[in-house]
Amino acid sequence: MRKLTLVAAVFGLAAGIAQAQDFPPGAVDYVIPFGPGGESDITARLQQPYFKKLYGEELVVSYKPGGGGAVGWSQLNSMADDGSVIMGVNLPHIIVKPEQGNVGFTTDDITNVYMFHYTPDAIVVKADSPFETLDDLIAAAKADPRKVTFSGSGKGTANHLVQVKFDNLAEIETTYVSFKGTGAAVTAMLGGQVAAEWGYSTVGAAQGDKVRMLAVATEERQPAFPDVPTFKELGFDIVSGAYRGIAVPNGASEETRQQVSDAIAAINADPEFRQKMLDGGFALVDVPYGPEMDAFMAERAEDYLAAAKAAGVID
Repeated sequence: MRKLTLVAAVFGLAAGIAQAQDFPPGAVDYVIPFGPGGESDITARLQQPYFKKLYGEELVVSYKPGGGGAVGWSQLNSMADDGSVIMGVNLPHIIVKPEQGNVGFTTDDITNVYMFHYTPDAIVVKADSPFETLDDLIAAAKADPRKVTFSGSGKGTANHLVQVKFDNLAEIETTYVSFKGTGAAVTAMLGGQVAAEWGYSTVGAAQGDKVRMLAVATEERQPAFPDVPTFKELGFDIVSGAYRGIAVPNGASEETRQQVSDAIAAINADPEFRQKMLDGGFALVDVPYGPEMDAFMAERAEDYLAAAKAAGVID
């Protein structure tokens, strides 16, 4: 009897291993709910070869743009839930958008399994701007309220919400001008249409000597920009940006959810991948599926919704 029990246990273990190896079931469709060329797409392209290295399968990037991500997220739960489809998610988008009206999904409809990075908010100016420091900009804004103008990507976005928060903390009034995407906001700043940009540190990485970053919203200085101070060290408690992660359809089993979470964690842990991300101006985070994700989302929701109300983008 003991022998039979032992044999059953061995077969059970083997079955468990086989089951664990079922991910991925083949090539995985990585749906980006935006058009090509943005930071979500850039990140996905960077992740592709590391997924291939880990699993020997392709991570196939596709696009489902529209409604600032809402078109893709509203269709997520109708997609295959066997691990063959994953979708990019962005914060604050999936928190703020459902509060603005019927966009086809709610925040709770999205099953987030991993948050892997954020593009830190940053104040960016042209290299020849008269604002050489954050204090210079604050002084100008205090001297002439609302005259200091910022470009930014959209309303109710990370750029917009941090502008509201910063104005409150610095006790200033600036003017936020919404543009359709980071690229357009950068063009406006470089073209002198605005005095500065609420952009991301990735703008600094991409534009190089054309721009100057006055401050970045990270806990510590970014390795790629050792001379750029953080808002925190300048006296402003701001650590923020556009967070990116992965979601699966809500019909996915607990095992599939965990497998996808583990796969993205493994990519994020690769030293070569991490260096590429840091060089590109991204800041890495590691928030896995489960209680950590629940706590992270609750904290971010509280912060974003308060800022969105202050910005007047939700009631």
